[in-house]
Amino acid sequence: MEVHQVVPPPQRSTLLKLKNRLKETFFPDDPLRQFKGQPLKQKLILGVQYVFPILEWGPNYNFNLFKSDVVSGLTIASLAIPQGISYAKLASLPPIVGLYSSFVPPLVYAVLGSSRDLAVGPVSIASLVLGSMLREVVSPNKDPILFLQLAFSSTFFAGLFQASLGFLRLGFIIDFLSKATLIGFMAGAAIIVSLQQLKGLLGITHFTKQMAIVPVLSSVFHTTNEWSWQTILMGFCFLVFLLFTRHIGMRKPKLFWVSAGAPLLSVIISTLVVFAIKGQNHGISIIGKLQEGLNPPSWNMLHFSGSYLGLVIKTGIVTGILSLTEGIAVGRTFAALKNYQVDGNKEMIAIGLMNIVGSSTSCYVTTGAFSRSAVNHNAGSKTAVSNIVMAVTVMVTLLFLMPLFQYTPNVVLGAIIVTAVIGLIDIPAALQIWKIDKFDFLVLLCAFFGVIFISVQDGLAIAIGISILKVLLQITRPKTVMLGNIPGTGIYRNLDHYKEAMSVDGCLILSIEAPINFANATYLKERISRWIQDYEAEGAMKQSALRFVVLDLSAVSAIDTSGVSLFKDLSMALEKKGLEASTPNLPFHLPHKIK
Repeated sequence: MEVHQVVPPPQRSTLLKLKNRLKETFFPDDPLRQFKGQPLKQKLILGVQYVFPILEWGPNYNFNLFKSDVVSGLTIASLAIPQGISYAKLASLPPIVGLYSSFVPPLVYAVLGSSRDLAVGPVSIASLVLGSMLREVVSPNKDPILFLQLAFSSTFFAGLFQASLGFLRLGFIIDFLSKATLIGFMAGAAIIVSLQQLKGLLGITHFTKQMAIVPVLSSVFHTTNEWSWQTILMGFCFLVFLLFTRHIGMRKPKLFWVSAGAPLLSVIISTLVVFAIKGQNHGISIIGKLQEGLNPPSWNMLHFSGSYLGLVIKTGIVTGILSLTEGIAVGRTFAALKNYQVDGNKEMIAIGLMNIVGSSTSCYVTTGAFSRSAVNHNAGSKTAVSNIVMAVTVMVTLLFLMPLFQYTPNVVLGAIIVTAVIGLIDIPAALQIWKIDKFDFLVLLCAFFGVIFISVQDGLAIAIGISILKVLLQITRPKTVMLGNIPGTGIYRNLDHYKEAMSVDGCLILSIEAPINFANATYLKERISRWIQDYEAEGAMKQSALRFVVLDLSAVSAIDTSGVSLFKDLSMALEKKGLEASTPNLPFHLPHKIK
């Protein structure tokens, strides 16, 4: 048998080890590699292009790209205008703020963002969370000015938090929002958002401010006297129409324009109907007159002190994490489809600065929305210029078309929101998680039920807590398996996974499949001792004595001082039993008999 000795790695100074560890932690993408070997002038050009990605692709921009971007920009504008108004209502903000948020942020992102497909604007989940967290303290009806100030302040802190993660290279923090957590959270939030729209779809005037499913349904059935059949009829018709067009867009992606234009068409038709029949006099609630003109400055409305500071910081961090996670996930999804790279840290900085600027121009939290980005992608977007085209379209709307929305019924906005968020319920993904990992499915359920029965932020916190607990369990309770030999080979595999693998008489061969450190050293010592006891008990029945204990450490990526002590103590204990321990993968020597 050929034996290959494991040798220690090359000697490196402590300073060099620390430098490499910090580099891999904060700079895994090595952003400075493009500057190596370049002259000073080229380094300056690359530096400016790194900060402003538009300068990288801008010089090569041509008319053919512009034609594609104009088509996609106008298409997403037709979706962004009704969604902006609807999501602002969802956040308990004036509808005009939703349009403001679809004008300035896309312009900022077009300059700083690295995604070609991300369509920027308000999103349902961030709108829901922002409104629900602020409503717990301040009523938007009794004190609308203060509520608006807190919304802008929360947006500022959301942007500050997002940009800080990018500047400090701490993007790995958002990785604690696992796929299971997000799927459960999104599904629960979609149900809560949909139930909240029953107020508009049924024409209810007095509705609960709570977000959980029980008080919402209780409020719906305790106010049946306020239900309006005219509102219900209109809401049902437009909801069916929007769901039908959405189905067409999903089944036939080439007909994306059908689902993309349906919300705006619904707004136009419903507005004309209400205006013609004077629906406001027949129990149909309308938006009312909207302010004309571009975004007014709002930097003087930001709160940086006072009793509400803690509230806006907390709201900003929660909405910042959610919107950042959605924006980066959407950007990477479409980047993979077109085979280009999206820099996560640059995206954090771009989205963060976008929200900081937005908070000073009467905008609330924005990010890259999946529905708009999907339409943008399907419409043939080539660059971020599609965001500029969308912003210009919204600007024209703000300047000249606002009176046309005066008679838009709130029930249609509710139908638009329900249609948009229903796509957040991903049942096939949930079933896949159930098949792969039951613990992950438990996390999904905790997020889902926490959102619908407690609150949006508490449900998210519970799911994140359980996800972290799972990681801690994997660290403190590493997997150990018993190996056997595959006959006729020198290969050893897990006895539970390979039926043909055979245990070796007199040998207990164990594989440890995790780093060994202070957090799991005690557990491993106890677990290996139990393996030995079980083998000896089984061997006594088969009259086969245990002679060797072999530990396969090929899956162990790191061992700290507690791990070294573990093997020394284990070797000493086995020596007293008259057994020989073998750890062929260790690059150091133990004081007892080692093979």
